[in-house]
Amino acid sequence: MAILLGVDTGGTYTDAVLMQDEDRVLARAKALTTRHDLAVGVGQAVRAVLDEADVEPGAVGMASLSTTLATNALVEGQGGRVALIYIGFRERDVQAQGLAEALDGDPVCVLTGGHTHDGSQAATLDETTLLAFLETHKRDVSGFAVAAQFATRNPAHELRAMELVREVTGRPVSASHQLSARLGGPKRALTAVLNARLIGMIDALIGRAEGELRAIGVTAPMMVVRGDGALMSSAQARGRPIETILSGPAASIVGARWLTGADHALVSDIGGTTTDVAVLRGGRPVIDPHGARVGPHRTMVEAVAMRTTGLGGDSEVHFVADGLRGGVTLGPRRVLPVSLLAHEAPDVVLPLLETQMRGSVPGEYDGRFVRAVHGVQADGLAARDADLLARIGDGVHGLGAVLRTRMEQGALKRLVGRGLVQVAALTPSDASHVLGRLDVWDAEAARMACALFGRRRTGAGERLADAPEQMAQSVVDQLTHQTSVALLEAALAEDGMDEALATHALMQRGMSGSKGLVRIKTGLDVPVVGLGASARAYYPAVGTRLGCEMQLPEDGGVANAIGAVVGRVTVRRTGTITSPSEGQFRVHLDSGPEDFAASEPALARLETVLTEDARVSALAAGASDIELHVARDIRTAQAEAREVFVEATLTAEATGRPGIAAP
Repeated sequence: MAILLGVDTGGTYTDAVLMQDEDRVLARAKALTTRHDLAVGVGQAVRAVLDEADVEPGAVGMASLSTTLATNALVEGQGGRVALIYIGFRERDVQAQGLAEALDGDPVCVLTGGHTHDGSQAATLDETTLLAFLETHKRDVSGFAVAAQFATRNPAHELRAMELVREVTGRPVSASHQLSARLGGPKRALTAVLNARLIGMIDALIGRAEGELRAIGVTAPMMVVRGDGALMSSAQARGRPIETILSGPAASIVGARWLTGADHALVSDIGGTTTDVAVLRGGRPVIDPHGARVGPHRTMVEAVAMRTTGLGGDSEVHFVADGLRGGVTLGPRRVLPVSLLAHEAPDVVLPLLETQMRGSVPGEYDGRFVRAVHGVQADGLAARDADLLARIGDGVHGLGAVLRTRMEQGALKRLVGRGLVQVAALTPSDASHVLGRLDVWDAEAARMACALFGRRRTGAGERLADAPEQMAQSVVDQLTHQTSVALLEAALAEDGMDEALATHALMQRGMSGSKGLVRIKTGLDVPVVGLGASARAYYPAVGTRLGCEMQLPEDGGVANAIGAVVGRVTVRRTGTITSPSEGQFRVHLDSGPEDFAASEPALARLETVLTEDARVSALAAGASDIELHVARDIRTAQAEAREVFVEATLTAEATGRPGIAAP
């Protein structure tokens, strides 16, 4: 009997499950996610689930981790400061594919160099400028990203730049050709930048999580869920953390299939920070052919076709003045629920809320708090940001007592983006406490937060809400609306239609059940599998609004952790053969291009290299009983009644179950 441990670190909760031979769940447990050190929450959840199942730690044969850390970091704009080394491109190329927005002011070095489409050198690499850039920034960034023109056809300049980065700075470095085999330099550069930004965060999480498991007595190897639902070794995840974006959502889809047996459905997983929507077709998650998209970023990472929206139980509630009327909208930023902060620091939060309740007029920062997050590197802060962080110090404060000028709101936003401070404010989780749907934190603090928010005045001069319950219901109704829109957008896109129709007045009227001379009925024609700890609280109303079957499996709250256990190790390696001239077949390898006089020897050479690379990587990931498959995509053209070879792309796939350690 093999005992398997699955762990998922979500934005609010860390879940753990123990399974027996992938056949049944032995026990499940939750612990609050500890944002300052995620491993603490991992340890608490693992200890709880071992106690629940009465299983000795040494009996665990495999541990697997899925995490929303990378996804949430990209959605919330967090991560380390990085530098991009951009080889063979023009200055204006930095503006392409959202690269400038992803860099957000981080340093860039545009160098001569790079290669052409056939792998020939386009220009000599400018090492002099590169060395000067490295000396300038070796201490003010956490890592480097390298992207060279046509590096997937010849990575020589990326490899040389990586070598110099390591020699001069000792910092981690991400090369674009190691993350994707596809063309598209700016998007590969974006992927490398995001990978570099995440390395420190993921490395710290995995290292601490492994240490925590060892301290508990779990000595089994640890796996990590990739964005396509497959498993990778913890060592591989540390070097390629970008592949863990959508890790948690991908695990949830694998878990949803295991829990429900659904073949064709939408899967919607609501967490603390995001709602993730994906499609199950033929029992398998649909893979995004264009690369994973998270928030504003379209990467080249192979992952499930997941639509991630900044909407969750801990999404910030915003006041919206709409003419004479007023309302609320949610997200995309996650904040700390006031009820949770009051649960952790009642001596500060409750008295301040009571003082604000006695005020005759609503204050701009009523019901909002701030605290520092300890253990996060604070290098390279601007003077105003550093001053604000020092003022926050070690305590919990009302936001109005910390911000002295409006200019400091920008500093606060930057500190939140770096993960250095947390803001607490009204969230759907607080609203659920007021409505009696949740009872885990401080319900009285949630009531006061709702009351304070409801005192805001609309354009007509009326209160937004007269009672905490009315305010709370407005928040939950808005969550129902935004979730329904997210599901409709996913379904419309899958059907090849304009997703903007999701918010069209006719679509919304058709779901509201309003009747008139014209009969309009809209909704979904497939079931929705609702996952997440709060799905049972929020999603029945979503199913009613969309007029579809809403499946809410009993273990849906730990679907991510289940998916982390039942996944397989899958490694894919892709390579290309081009034909620079008639009778010449060029195989593009990491070691450099190799030329052949016929297509079959070239195909055989590339297939041998790719299958061996995939097999070795799968073994390194801990796979056993490896199966190998190769797909060939050979493109030809007709020229003067002859079929001419144009290009070939080969993909080798190695799959296997993770090895189980003997107890």
